[in-house]
Amino acid sequence: MFAVHLLSFYFSKLKEDQIAKVDRFLYAMRLSDDQLLDIAARFRAEMEKGLSSESCATAAVKMLPTHVRSTPDGSEKGEFLALDVGGSKFKVLQVKVSDAGKRTVEMDSITYPTPEEIRSGKGTDLFDHVAESLKDFMQRKHINQRKQPLGITFSFPCRQSKLDEGVLLSWSKNFKARGVRGTDVVELLREAIDRLGGVDVDVLALVNDTVGTMMTCGYDDQNCEVGVIVGTGTNACYMEEMRHIDLVEGDEGRMCINTEWGAFGDDGSLDDFITDFDREIDAASINPGQQLFEKMISGLYMGELVRLILLKMTKKGLLFNSQASDALRTKGKFETKYVCAIEKYKEGLSNTKEILTSLGLDPSEQDCIAVQHVCTIVSFRSANLCAAALAAILTRIRENKRLKVLRTTVGVDGTVYRTHPQYAKRLHKVARRLVPDCHVRFLLSECGSGKGAAMVTAVAQRLVSQHRQIAETLAPLRLSRQQLRDVRDKMRVELERGLRRDTHHTASVKMLPTYVYRTPNGTERGKFLALDLGGTNFRVLVVKIRSGLRRSVRMYNKIYAIPLEIMQGTGEELFDHIVQCISDFLDYMGMKNSRLPLGFTFSFPCRQAGIDKGTLVSWTKGFKATYCEGNDVVDMLREAVKRRNEFDLDIVAVVNDTVGTMMTCAYEDPNCEIGLIAGTGSNVCYMEEMKNIEMVDGDEGRMCVNTEWGGFGENGCIEDIRTKFDREVDEGSLNVGKQKFEKMTSGMYLGEVVRQILIDLTRRGLLFRGRITERLKTRGIFETKFLSQIESDRLALLQVRAILQQLGLDSTCDDSIVVKEVCGTVSRRAAQICGAGMAAVVDKIRENRGLDNLDITVGVDGTLYKLHPHFSTSLRETVQELAPRCSVTFVLSEDGSGKGAALITAVARGLHTQ
Repeated sequence: MFAVHLLSFYFSKLKEDQIAKVDRFLYAMRLSDDQLLDIAARFRAEMEKGLSSESCATAAVKMLPTHVRSTPDGSEKGEFLALDVGGSKFKVLQVKVSDAGKRTVEMDSITYPTPEEIRSGKGTDLFDHVAESLKDFMQRKHINQRKQPLGITFSFPCRQSKLDEGVLLSWSKNFKARGVRGTDVVELLREAIDRLGGVDVDVLALVNDTVGTMMTCGYDDQNCEVGVIVGTGTNACYMEEMRHIDLVEGDEGRMCINTEWGAFGDDGSLDDFITDFDREIDAASINPGQQLFEKMISGLYMGELVRLILLKMTKKGLLFNSQASDALRTKGKFETKYVCAIEKYKEGLSNTKEILTSLGLDPSEQDCIAVQHVCTIVSFRSANLCAAALAAILTRIRENKRLKVLRTTVGVDGTVYRTHPQYAKRLHKVARRLVPDCHVRFLLSECGSGKGAAMVTAVAQRLVSQHRQIAETLAPLRLSRQQLRDVRDKMRVELERGLRRDTHHTASVKMLPTYVYRTPNGTERGKFLALDLGGTNFRVLVVKIRSGLRRSVRMYNKIYAIPLEIMQGTGEELFDHIVQCISDFLDYMGMKNSRLPLGFTFSFPCRQAGIDKGTLVSWTKGFKATYCEGNDVVDMLREAVKRRNEFDLDIVAVVNDTVGTMMTCAYEDPNCEIGLIAGTGSNVCYMEEMKNIEMVDGDEGRMCVNTEWGGFGENGCIEDIRTKFDREVDEGSLNVGKQKFEKMTSGMYLGEVVRQILIDLTRRGLLFRGRITERLKTRGIFETKFLSQIESDRLALLQVRAILQQLGLDSTCDDSIVVKEVCGTVSRRAAQICGAGMAAVVDKIRENRGLDNLDITVGVDGTLYKLHPHFSTSLRETVQELAPRCSVTFVLSEDGSGKGAALITAVARGLHTQ
């Protein structure tokens, strides 16, 4: 028993001594976590250089855009051909993808050799060989009946400007066919196919094997956004945000980047980690000074690296009694597959002895232990270096997404990863240790990169089909210049009809006189009370106006809510609530006993017989209070004051919010004679010549006309530009058939138009994987504020997805792009037809005044104009184009229509002195 223990101790000591001896000899290859994090940081810096247009030309890590913009979403289907070119053999595959009930992929393939004389010969011979093999495959499989979509996996660095183009940058993996570098390999293949004849294919996509791996795994796991190859060569790709890729136009969405990380260190950035053994490997390679990272990692070099180490140790008397064999001295004799066999858990030592013996060596037990440890250090360093670069990629993805913790999947392929008994486990463990804030699943690509090429082709075909269908859906909302000119001309007709006595009652634009005869001239002064009712909030204000050299307006206000049950209750309840709010405000201000002149901003269509008389024509903006339409709202307010019997009001003027906006801006800019509201509702007022207003007596001077243009189209004159989505929004509204123009332009309805489009696209399987959630079915869930947020230029698609997730919509990156496009189309149309209507108004004013050119200011208010990032620009551009003889300045109203009501009151009272 003692003898057994002694033998065991001796063997353990022997093993320990041998391991220590190898560790000392290869100390530079054993990397700590701090060193690996340093390498990861260096790789991050190289990624940045490769993505930047300023530094990409000199960057070692090329970060090549692949023009693959989407990973599979599971809806792909069809039959595809694929070529997998990248080694001493290549594959031709037929891939059938189905999503009928359950997603399946069927593959059939034939492997063809690529002889060394073809790999090293003329480029035309190489591509002729590929074309002939493709033809042979199609004839054998009887698939020449119709044109076949084809994807190519081409496992060499290519610069792509589109998905079906790739200019070869350099050969690797012992390929060196002449006349190919700097040439589009897709075009070379097409030319070879044309020379051969009898092959009817449509080459849709060229991808790297790494991209193919990511796409293959992405079909099975839609969280897969990284691909890694560790085989004959090594490389990685990942999905990068478009806004970071300087070499490709556009900021929307993501694109797969082929890092070509094998060249990491070619610029000297890894010199302190490169050993003398690595330098010897490099010097003896067919591409000295290139692909240095790959030469430290990949299967093409791993066995040779071990051979050089063993030969050096032998020469130093550390192995084989200093006796090296001819095989050990011969380049390439120690294959990487030997490393895999030597590191097997149980058979490792016996495999080592057998392999070394086959190489003409006579190894001792000590030698076998040492050789096994050399293999472990070399392969472990390979896994460590891969893990460090992968950690850099994962950290970048996490930071791009602004996540504390990233959950993602890495698709992996390659003979080293597949066949080495310890490699995958080591890579996983080290990568997870380096990035604890990334929860990573590693998924082995079961079907190779050929399936990936087919999946890229399938995704490309799906996206082309989806884009076409989405474009067709949105086409009716994208108005031509002629359609906008028609809107302008029809608006002009309705403006004229609304002003004439004989057509006023049938005009869709009511052109309501406001009895406001002029804009402020700067002499107004005094203290006024103002009320502002136009939505779910109601404001009560005290406004102090000072004239003279130091003109100023000071305001004090409180905001009160109008509950839905009040908005849609009785008129008496509504006005009693308003008076209660006024009472609270007067108490708050200590003004219960004051009787100030009051202006009432009432932002609903009213027919006025005087400045202080306003008969409600119809409710808008969700109000439905009964017994109000057809009644004078000033009288209703006075009756409510009497019922409360606490205070009295001196109601001087009732005005629309549009008129209030014009008056507010005119106080600062005397050239302001138009008011525009682009918010919850949409409306315009302007100063019209009295002689044109047939509904009011008198021909001298001007009067402000409240157009109430939200009703434009109620007589059917704009049916040609209304879409099925507009009709669905109208049918679901409280006032079916009314305010048709407003329902195409205002904040209250734009979100609902978007929701209807999203439902349509989802129903057709073009969005949200075809799943219509209960939230998406809910009317009003897509508020217009989301359009403003989603269309912000500063908003990353990740944040768009977050907004959609708030709405219960589980979106992909592609979904986010589509939603943003829908929002942009709807809001742009709204701004453009607003602009067309405004062009009609300003041109009418110009003609009224007999001017060749008009210089005028428009006062604007409303959340849509204020908050939407592009609405105001589109509006201005449209007015400029459709009214070229009018110079129109838009001024934002900063103080709201409450100030306007006070100014109208001041103007109406003629208070030039106090």
